Amino acid sequence: MIREVAQVSIKPDSHAEFEIALARAHTEILPHVTGLIEFVPVGWCVERPHVYMFTIDWETLEAHMVGFRESENFSAWRTLIGPYFEGPATVEHFSL
Repeated sequence: MIREVAQVSIKPDSHAEFEIALARAHTEILPHVTGLIEFVPVGWCVERPHVYMFTIDWETLEAHMVGFRESENFSAWRTLIGPYFEGPATVEHFSL
């Protein structure tokens, strides 16, 4: 199993809208993603309040990097949450 840890800088004054979009993506898109085990919305960083963190557990690294990232589901995911990003997300993978 692989844990993706993502930290995303969110544009000022759009935190609430981002959280709504993320909740929508979680319920409408992620249930249809092959190889995804669990999505956990961790929350806002205390020291950097514009940074949001979430984790996703995947069956394999390929399930994330190929199966999801090269799919229509990823396009839909980014369409919902991407407009709120202030820059590229920081994403790292950890073996469990």
